Amino acid sequence: MRQYLIRRILALVPVLLIVGFVGFLLLNLIPGDPALVMLGPEATLDQVNKLRAELGLNLPIYLRLIYWYGRLFRGDLGYSIFLSRPVFQAILERLQPTLLLTIFSLIIASVIGITSGIIAALKRGTWIDQVATSLSVFGLSIPSFWLSLILIIIFGVWVRWFPVAGYTPLKDGFLKTLRTLALPSLTLGFVSSAFISRITRSSMLEVINQDYIKVARAKGLSYGKVILKHALRNAILPIITVMGLTLGNLLSGAVIVETVFALPGIGQLALSSILRRDYSLTQGILLFTATVFVLVNLLVDILYAFLDPRIKYD
Repeated sequence: MRQYLIRRILALVPVLLIVGFVGFLLLNLIPGDPALVMLGPEATLDQVNKLRAELGLNLPIYLRLIYWYGRLFRGDLGYSIFLSRPVFQAILERLQPTLLLTIFSLIIASVIGITSGIIAALKRGTWIDQVATSLSVFGLSIPSFWLSLILIIIFGVWVRWFPVAGYTPLKDGFLKTLRTLALPSLTLGFVSSAFISRITRSSMLEVINQDYIKVARAKGLSYGKVILKHALRNAILPIITVMGLTLGNLLSGAVIVETVFALPGIGQLALSSILRRDYSLTQGILLFTATVFVLVNLLVDILYAFLDPRIKYD
């Protein structure tokens, strides 16, 4: 296992370098002058040229890429002009809302998705299975911004249980933070649960008719113990894979939901950096997103070995 982890961690380096290279090229090949966008149409030519020199935009693109890689290897993601702070600091400041939103959403998605998937598999062909399948299709089809607006109208405007926008940090109280994240977490959790439910149903259907399940039932084990300890345990690997992808998507920033609920998270920060042509901040967020995905991938592979003793990593 140790050698496998070392190989996987070393393999992360070229992946992140390639992602950084592609992101750098895409950002720098966008038409328009970033300095002019930052300063606005009222800026003079001297002011634009001065900012271009400060940002290094007057250099050839290959030199800018070399300098960016040089800063990256020193642990420097650059400096955000608009926020007037280092990019790494800006990302850390916005990490708490996105991290908590990710955790709450993943809990909701897992509970709804796994539970409905198991029930649908056990009640295959019945009206319960049809309802669960229809809800999963609805969850896969519904736009997250539309569901956000519906929840805002119902729970924020009509019954007034939760605030419709904004974020309360943890230092002001966990319950206050939970209230501000309830609606966005429910939105993302429900949408994400649809895919988890479909995968859970498919995986459970593959194992519930296997011989070892019949043997376990013949031994007199309770129905719940057979399903949870034997069937679900052997069907869990595809579910873990989907949950890992969901975790990566959520943690990298749910742009639409964070924008609708005015959450100061990574997603909203990425959107504002792109609109402002803040290259350093956009590249830093892109690299952060890629790092999250590869680390979640590694975590999922490690969980495979713990959940299934048949899997060995050399």
